[in-house]
Amino acid sequence: MSALIATPWPEVPDLLVPALGETARMVLVVMSIVVVLGGPLGLLIHNTSPLGLFPHRGVHAAISWIANLGRSLPFLVLMAAVIPVTKLVFGTTIGFQAAIIPMSIAGVAFFARLTENAVREVPRDLLDVGVATGATRGQIMRGIQLREALPGLAAGLTLNIVAMIEYSAIAGAIGSGGVGYLAVNYGHRRFDDNIMIACIVVLVCLVQAIQFSGDRVVRALTH
Repeated sequence: MSALIATPWPEVPDLLVPALGETARMVLVVMSIVVVLGGPLGLLIHNTSPLGLFPHRGVHAAISWIANLGRSLPFLVLMAAVIPVTKLVFGTTIGFQAAIIPMSIAGVAFFARLTENAVREVPRDLLDVGVATGATRGQIMRGIQLREALPGLAAGLTLNIVAMIEYSAIAGAIGSGGVGYLAVNYGHRRFDDNIMIACIVVLVCLVQAIQFSGDRVVRALTH
């Protein structure tokens, strides 16, 4: 079944450009939260493990469980599960604010694990040198672990941004705005083929551009 009156192609940008801006705003806000919370959480997970700077079995088990919890649920299930929290914090269960909490939970857990994996690849010899020179734990984490893990962190950040774009499209189902909302409400529900095609093309090109840029950054940081 097709739309009786599809949106004329010259009018598609009038709907698509604002939607793209909403997606960018959503992803920017969420990724700011993800980097601020997920990065330190990943460092903590690694450094409380047996291979870390300050191993602690209890703390490691607890924060690993928290990180795994955020990654265990499919995003649609996660959105439904945190509706009471979203209602309590923002006073609404639809719109831009409603998507921030579930996207942040999923993104923080994902980036924490990516950070843990990147830092784990730093050679142990470098950490031993830092300890031998009398560097503090903070100095070792900043000057050795994070610095040496930059290529892996950049790759992880790229993957996380792409995932948040995908989640923002799914969040369109709860009226969060953005390209996903446009695709669902105009392209799917109104059977508007022009809008659906435009949304698909924009999302594919956006993800490809981000992945290409991320790969270039990773190559530049690799030494």
